[in-house]
Amino acid sequence: MSHGWGYGPTNGPDTWGEGFPIANGPRQSPIDVIPGQAPYDPALKPLKLKYDPATSQGILNNGHSFQVDFVDDADKSTLTGGPISGTYRLRQFHFHWGASDDRGSEHTVEGVKFPCELHLVHWNTKYPSFGEAASQPDGLAVVGVFLKIGAANPSLQKVLDAVDSIKFKGNQAPFPGFDPKILLPSSLDYWTYDGSLTTPPLLESVTWIVLKQPISVSPTQMAKFRSLMFSGEGDATCCMQDNYRPPQPLKGRKVRASFK
Repeated sequence: MSHGWGYGPTNGPDTWGEGFPIANGPRQSPIDVIPGQAPYDPALKPLKLKYDPATSQGILNNGHSFQVDFVDDADKSTLTGGPISGTYRLRQFHFHWGASDDRGSEHTVEGVKFPCELHLVHWNTKYPSFGEAASQPDGLAVVGVFLKIGAANPSLQKVLDAVDSIKFKGNQAPFPGFDPKILLPSSLDYWTYDGSLTTPPLLESVTWIVLKQPISVSPTQMAKFRSLMFSGEGDATCCMQDNYRPPQPLKGRKVRASFK
């Protein structure tokens, strides 16, 4: 999430949350999903993602990831169904990745790490704004998608082609007409649980929807992610990598599956 936090060498994942007591709260994210302990819940509905490419606005290096922002002043790009009630609007999507292909995802599946994870961030329209929703227990819904090493992904390439123009912290560029639906896998089967933002202030306001099926990414495409910088233009260069938070304790929470 864009809260103006940089990750840099001095405040990497291990030091986050110092001075944030909520970091020890009961519903921190990410988690290690253990399929055998995530029962099928027939009450969970299919996800309905309706995205309007006209709402795609710009791409930004926020100093800890890069994000694509969307116009969210009307119900044009929305998430409904799944574990949530009501309508949630798409605000932005961003990624987390590792310095090498053996790590980088925030969620893990039975301890297995993926090289990258996509987060599509939505907010509950029963609140007046994203900012107000972000601190409510049902305020946000984030769809997480794993990226797995394989063939080059042409849909993802459309995003990565814009990365050169936002190499340094604070760089932004227009990014119109993008449909984030092309980044989703063919199956929308998911796990869901109550969690938090994974960057400070780590607010416990997220209904997590983690898709079971990954999308592909090539090693060359992963290298493109790592060509970004945590640092600003003219500062000592610091490559953007390992910008993920490790799994947090489950603390008795239930993880449910939408599939058998």
